[in-house]
Amino acid sequence: KMTQQMRDLQLAQARKPPGPSSPNAAKRLYRNLSGKFRVNYTSFDEGSLAARGEKEKLRKSYLFQSNAALFEAVELQDLDRVQELLKQYSPEELDLNTPNSEGLLPLDIAIMTNNAPIARALLQAGAKESPHFVSLESRSLHLSTLVREAEQRVNELMAQVVNEAPNADCTEKEKQLKAWEWRYRLYKRMKAGFEHARVPDAPTNVHLSVASSSSVQVTFWEPLNVNSAVVTKYKVEWSCSPTFSPLLGEAVIDKLKNLHFTIRGLVSGTAYYVQVSAYNMKGWGPPQASVPPFAIPSNWREYDGRAPRRRGQAEALDHLLGQVKTVHQHCVCHEPCKNQPQSRKHSVSKSLKHLFHPSSKFLKTLKRGLYLTAIFYKDDNILVTHEDQIPVVEIDDTYSCLLMQDFLWFTKVSCMWDEILWLRQCVTVSQSSCSCILQTRFKMLLAISQMQGLLGIQDLGQVFFEPVKDKQGNILIVTLKEVKTNQTFESVRWVPICKLQTSRKSVSSPEEPTALDTLLISIQDKLAYHQRSSHALSPGLYLGYLKLCSAVDQIRVLVPEQLPNILCHVKIRSNPNISREEWEWLQKMASVEEPVPAEPEAETSQNHLFQELQVAIKELMTLVNIPLQEAKDFRLYSQEVLDFGGQVSLLLLLPPSDDVCTAPGQNNPYTPRSGFLTLPLQIFELGEDG
Repeated sequence: KMTQQMRDLQLAQARKPPGPSSPNAAKRLYRNLSGKFRVNYTSFDEGSLAARGEKEKLRKSYLFQSNAALFEAVELQDLDRVQELLKQYSPEELDLNTPNSEGLLPLDIAIMTNNAPIARALLQAGAKESPHFVSLESRSLHLSTLVREAEQRVNELMAQVVNEAPNADCTEKEKQLKAWEWRYRLYKRMKAGFEHARVPDAPTNVHLSVASSSSVQVTFWEPLNVNSAVVTKYKVEWSCSPTFSPLLGEAVIDKLKNLHFTIRGLVSGTAYYVQVSAYNMKGWGPPQASVPPFAIPSNWREYDGRAPRRRGQAEALDHLLGQVKTVHQHCVCHEPCKNQPQSRKHSVSKSLKHLFHPSSKFLKTLKRGLYLTAIFYKDDNILVTHEDQIPVVEIDDTYSCLLMQDFLWFTKVSCMWDEILWLRQCVTVSQSSCSCILQTRFKMLLAISQMQGLLGIQDLGQVFFEPVKDKQGNILIVTLKEVKTNQTFESVRWVPICKLQTSRKSVSSPEEPTALDTLLISIQDKLAYHQRSSHALSPGLYLGYLKLCSAVDQIRVLVPEQLPNILCHVKIRSNPNISREEWEWLQKMASVEEPVPAEPEAETSQNHLFQELQVAIKELMTLVNIPLQEAKDFRLYSQEVLDFGGQVSLLLLLPPSDDVCTAPGQNNPYTPRSGFLTLPLQIFELGEDG
């Protein structure tokens, strides 16, 4: 019985040395001792246990103290301490869901004292309510027993303190009395909290949306009034009938970090009704029907039966590449070219000898020409040669003007670092009119092979979107790669970036820096670009803004600096799916020559999308610095929804036809604020595919 445990506690404490004098300290002493009733220590044979057993014993003791500390923090309503313990230890280490000697869990104490912040913190960590409370009656009886036994213990200790003469034992009993008085007040507060609580109100903002052709998603908020008791779980129910009879299914949500649920395995084209109810220690509250009241699983592609744009493309390209490789296995291009002019043949053979010669090294200085540099970084460190130089190899010392087409070809080659040897065998140097182009590209492949051989790694990373140039005629093609593991490289070592920048002696003037100096000065910006270009959007539906500008040899696209692998955008909602009904409404809007902003019927998915689009368009126009009144001439791209892996989708907002692409020399009246850059369209496409 509980009373017998408390008597055992008294005897155990009587044998202890005098304890702390404060009530809180006495309470902590009680907690540490009473916790022994819920911890099962294992006896060991000290002769055979040795260091391993002692270490395990110390670990268990340490975790037990953490568990006791959590109970104490909850009882004292110390939110900061609770959060600190939950961050420091895992739920398993804290025994978060193991009842104590009173049959209580930390979450029970938090909700029965109506401490909502602590209860929410515990719930997000995975805390549960005690399994002993199978009904309202059992909880009420248990609390009454705790209050009665605590009151009885207080009376017993008070009588002993009054009747005994002052001595050391009397002082110890006074401490026990204060601790039990505090616990008696705690239990009374928990009992009063339970008696005054009522079931929670219905959840608010219950919104239903179509997640796919076979699923719907419901999101909701907490009830406005929880009636003096924290909500610990929610129930989602669904049916094909508005009366919810019969019920098709239900799900209980007890992980409350995100209040949403996706109902899967539904039939496309069938209407489903959904309602949500909340639960606290007094039971389930009334259900709240969703808005809209029902949803029909579907996808925008069902509107005209369109297949995904990229379905089978990756497989087809792999198959095509395999066919090309098969054809080239016995191709004459694998044999040395015998018809080259002597000078050209000598140049190529010299390059090959240089590549495989043991003395082949990185370059220290640049002469007029085209070069390749590879930047590998890890945290704040960068790979350099033994001479503290960024790895650089020569591509062509007679090439002083990099054509955009050659650079774009190089960026495409960067998608096939593992195939460089095969590509070198396929690119032959002929005497045709385009041999100049082939010469340059062949030298690019040689330089890549040389860099891979010197570093001892094939993957050189991502090509920076523009080469680094100087006035001396040097051009640097830059590749960037972040190293996240302890990878071994040859002929190089790690140094801090700041040390490299401060220790490097510039050989150029500040007015006319060399390409290497320019690279070193701007290296932080390039690393930041590389990291940002690998970031992914969180799942959802986005509104993107397409703006192009053309030059003599390329078309560039406007992108945000913080996420350069996607168009300028704002998030419309977390659900990426566009339903058939929503797409049908968008098609009707696009077919009207003079669209009138007439709102769809209330409480429909189309109306909700209409409101979301209004907010998103205003936000996007502000982002790209375009006056809102100009948006009336903009239009939504209505041919398709751009889909990225099923988790991210994009609706395109287009300027008027004449303004989609700014011609060379044409002024753009609305210049975006800082935080944007323009990428070559082909570079953007490669980044988007990645």
